[in-house]
Amino acid sequence: MPQIDVHLERVTKRFHEVTAVDDLSLEINRGEFFSMLGPSGCGKTTTLRMIGGFELPTSGVIRLGDRDVTDLPPFRRDVNTVFQNYALLAFGLRRRKVDAAEIARQVGAMLELVELPGYERRRPNQLSGGQQQRVALARALINHPRVLLLDEPLGALDLKLRKAMQIELKRIQTEVGITFIYVTHDQEEAMTMSDRIAVMNHGRIEQLGAPEELYERPMTAFVAGFLGVSNLLDGTVAGRDDGLLTVKLDNGTLLQVPASGVNGTSEVRIGVRPEKLRVAALDDGVPASSQAGVNSLDGTILDASYVGVSTQYLVETGTGQHMTVYAQNLETSGSREGLADGQRVRLTWKPQHTFVIGGSHEHKPVDPHSPEGEIDD
Repeated sequence: MPQIDVHLERVTKRFHEVTAVDDLSLEINRGEFFSMLGPSGCGKTTTLRMIGGFELPTSGVIRLGDRDVTDLPPFRRDVNTVFQNYALLAFGLRRRKVDAAEIARQVGAMLELVELPGYERRRPNQLSGGQQQRVALARALINHPRVLLLDEPLGALDLKLRKAMQIELKRIQTEVGITFIYVTHDQEEAMTMSDRIAVMNHGRIEQLGAPEELYERPMTAFVAGFLGVSNLLDGTVAGRDDGLLTVKLDNGTLLQVPASGVNGTSEVRIGVRPEKLRVAALDDGVPASSQAGVNSLDGTILDASYVGVSTQYLVETGTGQHMTVYAQNLETSGSREGLADGQRVRLTWKPQHTFVIGGSHEHKPVDPHSPEGEIDD
């Protein structure tokens, strides 16, 4: 059994009339890179601040290891925090009365870890944004906390540097072995670095799991839509055979989907990611009937956009549903000239590439301009 570094038990946080975190229970394993992901106002930053002691819960219990820290101030918790706005002056070792030679050794080791050896005497205004971020990490790690809290620390960096620092953050976390709890609204950022992700909405966890699990098998329409793009279709279960469900759409089209996790419900929502779909013109030798073992929908291209790595199509199907397709550009220009606006096409995909949402768990995202959105970004 893995050791638990952070345990939240039925934690709630209210700000006057607004519930920012709602009866949340969570365990985070030692040495894990754990991310809390969600839109503005979902409760992720409030949860992080409660773990760090910057906010006290209205109710519930917070433990670090076996220690109840629910009512303790930040300086009495074995955690450090890295914010988006870096604090680069640090005196932690001096406060612990570490001698000068040991301070020099530990500072040198930390700067090696963040790949900034020889920068000991640089002033903050002599460092680039990426270098400041690395120094902030070194500062937070030098006292070897049980848990490091990171509140959107890459938000101030440009896109290219942010992507580079995602890789560096994961490398550093792996080397030091400290539990990282990371807050972000950027799904790609969370999926790049995390061992597990909690997708949050309205102060609750919609789904918790590894990045691949959340992306390939979302349990709610909210998770399916927040982690990338999903094509969702509503239908009725029409049969079950050999581990597959047959789902009937409103226009009578029959699709096969995995049966796992679907019990006793007739109304289902199914989904397929845009990159799982294949698109071909109906007048280019595509047979009129569906291929055995392959799902298919016919439709008309409403828009075709070349975006470099792929061509993105918006297709209206016979059900009136708009489907997004990402077709990777494997050939040079001209290979898909026949697929243009107004073209009749067939979309096909494998049944196992379909995920199933039983019932409607969908919540509306919190409006970032509402009072709830102002509490936590």
